[in-house]
Amino acid sequence: MQSEPLFLESVLHEKIWGGTKLKTDFGFKIPSEHTGEAWLISGHKNGVVTVKNGPFAGLSLAQVWQQQPQLFENNDATQPFPLLVKILDARADLSVQVHPNDAYAKVHAHDLGKTECWYILAAEPGAKLYYGHTAKTQAEFDEMLDQHAWQKLFRTVAVKAGDFVYVPAGTLHALGAGILALETQQSSDVTYRVYDFDRVDETTNTKRALHLADAKAVTTIPAPPAEIINTQDNHQNILPLAHEKYFDVFHWLITDSYAFKKQAPYTLVTIIAGAGKLIIGNNTYSLTKGVSFILPANITTWRIETTTKIEAIASNANQ
Repeated sequence: MQSEPLFLESVLHEKIWGGTKLKTDFGFKIPSEHTGEAWLISGHKNGVVTVKNGPFAGLSLAQVWQQQPQLFENNDATQPFPLLVKILDARADLSVQVHPNDAYAKVHAHDLGKTECWYILAAEPGAKLYYGHTAKTQAEFDEMLDQHAWQKLFRTVAVKAGDFVYVPAGTLHALGAGILALETQQSSDVTYRVYDFDRVDETTNTKRALHLADAKAVTTIPAPPAEIINTQDNHQNILPLAHEKYFDVFHWLITDSYAFKKQAPYTLVTIIAGAGKLIIGNNTYSLTKGVSFILPANITTWRIETTTKIEAIASNANQ
């Protein structure tokens, strides 16, 4: 079979905190002015993307994963596609939340756990993340949750475009208002809300549910500090951002031409700035901002060319 990348059609999700930047900044056809997420690369049942090109056009990523395991060097197609890549537009603060690890999620949610990371695409002046908490013991954490002592409990950290933050399962966290971020995560949709700023859902006219018992059970105590990598001064073609249990993540920066060699069974790529060409053998594919694709296992070399500059976030699964 001819070696060909899998270009993907994103799935858009409306959110109470979402806005319009997925349209204005990335050109997506958003369903409303409260669009919070574009699921770019996903085999998860809550937002399975489809292949747009080649012999698998029209099939979902989940179907290709199961039916063509050789494209991923996948020895167990009964397991779900392991990663999910999305862009989030935080017009308002997201709920402060925590995700479980694999063991807890398997028992309580019949899903994978959710370790994730953020690459900050844009941030308005003064934008911040909620990351971690101040409690030193489980008893102190539980008491602050029971008393709704949110200002005392939450830690915040300022961020800017180009920052990268790793968010392991068990970390209390949220994107703050004015942030546009690319998220690479385990393929999971399990979220336990701790605080939602007393917002009322316009559809149901009720506050969204909190999950304090689950949060008490899964939150890491004490919380580790946020470690931020900034890529603004990066001049490397390939800058490693994360080498963790579930994934590796890289920032690609090409200002002319760069030849790549396969380093993993398959590679996930999203273009976050600029435009250029992907060249594989005798075939050339157009790359523009917001395009996402997978380089499957049968592609061992490729080249990206640009007349200006092109940036991408790339990742591969480690499980």
